[in-house]
Amino acid sequence: MRLTVIGCGYLGAVHAAAIASIGHDVVGIDVDERKVASLSKGEAPFFEPGLQEILTAGIASGRLRFTTDMSQAQGAKVHFVGVGTPQQKDGYAADLTYVNAAVDGLLPYLSPGDIVAGKSTVPVGTAADLAPRVEETGATLVWNPEFLREGFAVKDTIDPDRLVVGVPAGEAGEAAADLLREVYHPSVAKNTPFIVTDLATAELVKVAANAFLATKISFINAMAEIAEVTGADVTQLADAIGHDVRIGRRFLGAGIGFGGGCLPKDIRAFSARAEELGRGESVAFLREVDAINLRRRERAVQLVLEAFGGSVFKKNVTVLGAAFKPYSDDIRDSPALDVAVRLHGLGAWVTITDPAALENAQRLHPQLNYVADRDEALRAADAIILVTEWDEYRRELTPEHASTLTDGRVVIDGRNGWDAAAWRAAGWTYYGMGRP
Repeated sequence: MRLTVIGCGYLGAVHAAAIASIGHDVVGIDVDERKVASLSKGEAPFFEPGLQEILTAGIASGRLRFTTDMSQAQGAKVHFVGVGTPQQKDGYAADLTYVNAAVDGLLPYLSPGDIVAGKSTVPVGTAADLAPRVEETGATLVWNPEFLREGFAVKDTIDPDRLVVGVPAGEAGEAAADLLREVYHPSVAKNTPFIVTDLATAELVKVAANAFLATKISFINAMAEIAEVTGADVTQLADAIGHDVRIGRRFLGAGIGFGGGCLPKDIRAFSARAEELGRGESVAFLREVDAINLRRRERAVQLVLEAFGGSVFKKNVTVLGAAFKPYSDDIRDSPALDVAVRLHGLGAWVTITDPAALENAQRLHPQLNYVADRDEALRAADAIILVTEWDEYRRELTPEHASTLTDGRVVIDGRNGWDAAAWRAAGWTYYGMGRP
C-alpha cells in the first residue's frame, strides 16, 4: 500500500522506516530540507537502535523516500501525521501549530476515501476540530496514537503491544479501521490487540498512559523523600510493593526522575487541557507529580553539596550521562543536563560523558566540558554522579576500576543502579536516592 508520513522527526522518521520495512511504499514529507537530505541519504538524524538498518534497507529497496514536496502525498491511501506538539513557550498547553500546518498543507492533495491518521500526541478534542476540514475533501480523519519508548521505538512500531485507532461513527469510520488493519497486517495477524474507539478516547489513551507512568515514577520518588528522612531504603520498598500484581515493579525505580520530550510536556498539556474543559481539579495531582519530579534533580545536587561540606567550588565532578535515558541521544528536558548545569552554576568543574548524546548536549550547553571516553572523563574526578543508566556505567564500571582513575572517592548514584555495599567496600562514600 502507498502511504505518506507527514513530519519526519523522531516519531515520523521511525514510523516511516518501520512501516516500509513491513512492505509498504512510503513517502516521508517534512519542511526541513536538511533533515530530508540526511534521511534521503540513509543517514539517521538521531540515535535510535535499529533505525539506521531499516532506514538504509528501505531506501535501497525503493519502498522508502523522503521529500519536502507535499504534492507527493497525492495518490497515497493513508497519510500519517506525526509532527511535534511542543509545550507552548508562554504556558503549559500544547502548541498545535505544526499539526494544523501539516493538515492544512495536506488538504489540497487528498482524495475521497483517503485516510488521514493522526499520530501526534494532542489535547483531547483536537481531532474533532480537525475532522470537518478533512471531511470536506471526502477523506476521513482518524487518530492512531503512538506508544513508542525511546531506545525501543523500532520494535514498538513493528511489533507493538497494542494498536489503538479512534474513528468517527458510521461506515466511514468502519472502513478506516479496516484499512488500518491492512496497514498493520503483520501485527494483526499475530493477534496484537487492535482497539477501535471514538476520536476523543484515542486522544485520551495516549495522554492518560503518559500521565499514569509519570505518576508511578513520581510516587516512588515521593516515597524516596520519606525514606531519606527515616533511614528506610526505597529500593527495598519498591521490590516489596512491586511483588503485588496490582502494582508491579516496572517504573518503580526511584532516582533522579523522568525527562525527555514526552512525559514532562504531556502531563503539563493534559493539565492545561483539563483546565480549559473546566475540570482542572480532576488532574490537579499532575502538578504535584511534575513538582516531585523536578525536586529529585535538586536533591541530586544537594547530595553532591553534602558530600563536600556545602560547596562544590572548583571541585571536579564527572557526570555519567547526558541523554534523558539510555539508548537515546535525546537531551530534551534531560535530568542529567539539568543537574550538570546546576553544579556548574555553583562553581564546579563539570565533565560530561555519554555514548550518544554529547554532540546534542554541547550544542545546547557549550559552557560544560565534554569527553567521549568514559575513563578519560573519570580521570582526576573528585566525585562521580550517575544520571543516565547506560550499561557501560551501570553494569560495566566497577568501583575498583573507577578508583584507579579518580582523585576523590565520592559517588552519587542518581539512578540507584549500583551496588551500594560494593562501592562502600571499595572505599567510596556512596550516596543513593532514598537510600540510607
